[in-house]
Amino acid sequence: MTQKIGVFIDTQSLPDFVGRVASAKQAGFPSAWAPQVFGLDALTALAVAGREVPGIELGTAVVPTYPRHPMVLAGQALTTQAASATPQGSGGAKGRLTLGIGLSHKMVVENMWGISFDKPARHMEEYLSVLMPLLKEKSIAFTGDTIKAMGQLQAKDVEAPSVLVAALGPKMLGLAGTLTDGTITWMTGPKTIGAHIVPRLTEAADAAGKPTPRVVVGLPVAVTEDEQAARERAATVFSIYGQLPSYRAMLDREGAEGPADVAIVGSESSVRAQIEEVFAQGATEFMVAPFIEPQRTLEAVAKML
Repeated sequence: MTQKIGVFIDTQSLPDFVGRVASAKQAGFPSAWAPQVFGLDALTALAVAGREVPGIELGTAVVPTYPRHPMVLAGQALTTQAASATPQGSGGAKGRLTLGIGLSHKMVVENMWGISFDKPARHMEEYLSVLMPLLKEKSIAFTGDTIKAMGQLQAKDVEAPSVLVAALGPKMLGLAGTLTDGTITWMTGPKTIGAHIVPRLTEAADAAGKPTPRVVVGLPVAVTEDEQAARERAATVFSIYGQLPSYRAMLDREGAEGPADVAIVGSESSVRAQIEEVFAQGATEFMVAPFIEPQRTLEAVAKML
């Protein structure tokens, strides 16, 4: 299998996170991805891991935009990029960071953070209109309906990280394809990747004259003999994703009753076939999120690298 398979690693404990990034590198995985949910700060954790573990790509999956002004996020991302850069000789350095960003969800943004979730697509378009120039040129002068940004970043000799947007709906996929390097999905099955995500994303990228976009697909994975028990576990652990509107829409497109139906579960050969199907539908990268027998699952998936 020539496609890239990375590992999703939670950030509840920094020593554990760094150790698991090191284990992923040792097992041969080309990338490690950190969520920004309610654990430690993902970019800070990746900066620490990047200093301690060379030779593995690092990514956020994903950082919510609403609580961080794009100038703040750009500074954080460039700092992590600098901290984790791999020396290339002649004083240069190659960055390893992919910055995955997303809107989060109305219930989180409004109920937990007290921020209006009004005009989410406009918010993301304006957010990217600030973030992308800041990452590349280190300066911005922008006034929009939802965001204003004026200033410069003092970040010398740091290359811009690759940027992906968690995009599921048509408008967000259009923004991802037009303004960034692609998308990163979660709880979205292979049929929906092939029939909805890839075509809309690629159409937008082509229209903007951009290269073939990255499509990073993340799903829960379990290598086990007891598939029924694993799917029952997935239904419990990931139940919230069947209720959040954006994920619910993707599950409906897939014809899935809930998250358990899109989890990749079964024997080693079955899991391999299911991951291969995700790539066959147009994914360029896969992110494995083990949820049962994680060590066994990662060892089995590592054989596919």
